Amino acid sequence: KQWYQRRVRGRGTANLVVKCKMCNRENSISVVGGSVKAYTCETGQFQSVVRFECRGMEPTDFSPRTGWTATAADSGALFTDVDLQEKEWCDYDEKEDREVGIYEVKSSFKSVKG
Repeated sequence: KQWYQRRVRGRGTANLVVKCKMCNRENSISVVGGSVKAYTCETGQFQSVVRFECRGMEPTDFSPRTGWTATAADSGALFTDVDLQEKEWCDYDEKEDREVGIYEVKSSFKSVKG
């Protein structure tokens, strides 16, 4: 997937650049190339789905919004343009003749060196 890139003064590009109003320093976050992975619900535990290179700031919350794709665990039915703005989603799986859904979306950020 192609991510939006913005030039960072003296450092190339980043996906998000924020300038501090007090000191005028540019802080940035970039998606680390090749780090985006699909989430699988097999364990029900937190899984790493993306890595960021953070300079001068750290993410604290995740807002999933729209454009996700989900696959039903039992039938393999594909659901596109899944909207997770409310941190839950449900639909009907015609192959299994039942409701499917994603509920109680939670996120966590973990600092990793290297």
